[in-house]
Amino acid sequence: MPILALLRLRSNRFYGHIPSELAMSKELQFLDLAYNKFSGSIPHSIVNLSAMARNSGYSEILYRSIAGPPGPQLYNYMYAIISFRESVSVLTKGQQLGFSSQLSYMVFLDLSCNNLTGEIPQDIGALIALKGFNLSWNQLSGEIPVSIGQLKALESLDLSHNGLSGEIPSSMSALTSLSSMNLSYNDLSGKIPAGNQIETFNASVYMGNIGLCGPPLTWSCPGNSSSQDTHGNHHDLGDISLNLAVIIGFVLNLWVVFCLMLFKKSWRVAYFVFVDELYDKIYVTVVVRFAIWKRKCGI
Repeated sequence: MPILALLRLRSNRFYGHIPSELAMSKELQFLDLAYNKFSGSIPHSIVNLSAMARNSGYSEILYRSIAGPPGPQLYNYMYAIISFRESVSVLTKGQQLGFSSQLSYMVFLDLSCNNLTGEIPQDIGALIALKGFNLSWNQLSGEIPVSIGQLKALESLDLSHNGLSGEIPSSMSALTSLSSMNLSYNDLSGKIPAGNQIETFNASVYMGNIGLCGPPLTWSCPGNSSSQDTHGNHHDLGDISLNLAVIIGFVLNLWVVFCLMLFKKSWRVAYFVFVDELYDKIYVTVVVRFAIWKRKCGI
């Protein structure tokens, strides 16, 4: 059997489990099993695809399957050498792109549009050379692995139309090469992480996840809202406390003055004398100013 660097079976003919023996293909750097009827979980051995776990040493010769029996077994193929003058269409970055000579540098894993269940392997971050990763339109569950943040070369990621739950791992903000992402129509929740490329995507990549919150979505996270409400409540309580302190202080001062005047006759007499004198001064000032105003107005 020739060295297998590219395996593409977009045929709607294959079903059953994805064989774990695929990981034995040490040069396999392009695996496209989309639009089939594969079921069961993603084999954990897929993280052992050594050609997807290295940053250099891409294959110079690529092979693809041109024939194979329908069914769950993927062992008996016929292969044909792909000429670099031949263009191969690849769905990546949200669009169908044609590759020819660049295909030898394309590290790609596409298992979309099948009936796969279970969780994404937790060690998927081992495939550090991946440029395109598509698991959309399956029935996957569980959380997005934190290790996905190790895929620093990743340019296109599509996990849409599954049943993934939990929060989007903050490690995804480390994917600085990511130019296309789709996490829509899952059961994701919590705050959308911020930082680097992940901040450049619009709200459409998160639609269908009613539990998500924060930018670029228009609704804020409950934690942030409650925090803001708490700060607002603290501010209101502070105002109430200040006003209450002023009122209590004013009442206490009046009570002290009243008690002093009640038990000190000399203070009481002095107070009323002061009030009478103040009243007389104010009355005289008002009368004089009113007379001057009438004289100026000719009244």
